[in-house]
Amino acid sequence: MERINSFNPKKFVSDYAIILLVLLLAVFTFFNSENFVSQSNFKNLIINMAPRFIIACGVSGCLITKGTDLSAGRQVGLAACVSAMLLQQMDYAAKMFPDLPDIPWFVAMLIVMAVMSVFGAVNGAVIAYLKVPPFIATLGMQLVVYGICSISTGNQPMGGYKKSYLKVASGTLKTGAEDVSGLFLEEKANLSDTPVGFVLDFVPYLAIFAVIVGLFIWFLYNKTRHGKYMYAIGGNESAAQVAGVNVSATIIRIYVLASVLYGLAGFLVGAKAGGASTATAYGYELEAIAACTIGGVSANGGVGKVSGVLVGVLVFEILKICLQFLRLDPAYTFVAQGLVIIVAVALDLRKYLAKK
Repeated sequence: MERINSFNPKKFVSDYAIILLVLLLAVFTFFNSENFVSQSNFKNLIINMAPRFIIACGVSGCLITKGTDLSAGRQVGLAACVSAMLLQQMDYAAKMFPDLPDIPWFVAMLIVMAVMSVFGAVNGAVIAYLKVPPFIATLGMQLVVYGICSISTGNQPMGGYKKSYLKVASGTLKTGAEDVSGLFLEEKANLSDTPVGFVLDFVPYLAIFAVIVGLFIWFLYNKTRHGKYMYAIGGNESAAQVAGVNVSATIIRIYVLASVLYGLAGFLVGAKAGGASTATAYGYELEAIAACTIGGVSANGGVGKVSGVLVGVLVFEILKICLQFLRLDPAYTFVAQGLVIIVAVALDLRKYLAKK
């Protein structure tokens, strides 16, 4: 009897073409570049992936419902600037708000996420109630957010962050364990030359934020009514409406959640960069869309997994690292990223048409 689900090499290569090509590029880079595989490079990969994974998780919900969010990058940039306003050093000469009291970093993070949720609510309402196509609605919001960011910062770069904020990006579980040990011992423990310290040093705080977000999004998508509604809308919005799904409310929740995640990502990006400006996170939305598409989140709706988003972000970051180690002109990086976006969407469309 013929196997129904027999392995099709041609289909496999077609479905995972970009992933396979990037893996081949990584192998080529490994044999032609020194220090490609190293502790520092691995840690940098994790640090760069963390905020981009959080952004991609936000975008994934929009794509699953046949939408998109072209304002993601600008929202991340605004969030980074708002974080800067709240967390500049008290004695910083160019402090944006000199009379602002000292705010703990985690309180500032919650404030930033709450502020950004407003933009998501507007995006969702415009799409759900005014029936404006997501592409147009979020493109308009992109300009609105950029304008607000330019006005609020006076087009000036932000800096002078508190050490506690910067440590959110620079710290690892090793430094955290050493700091905690100082609360109970006369001197901080030095874990630098121990096996435990070596392992803990591989886990930046940024990665912990990304893991928490990933687990939350996985639970939301797979174990809640909201997740079922989201996939139903992406599969067939009319059928979901007939089945009793409140489509408008679900779409608004999706875009609010996306903006909250952009707020968190912007907070982390600001800490990682040590500064922020109107140019911060420019183009991140395209990277997020490409990563989602590479990872199997279909732009045609109804399909997508958090694990796929993670794979897509990983592939995209490995591509950029390979190009850097091959010492290509930075301009070629943009060319490669653009081609990846085009090919990823084209392959996704091809798979969608093949199923019809």
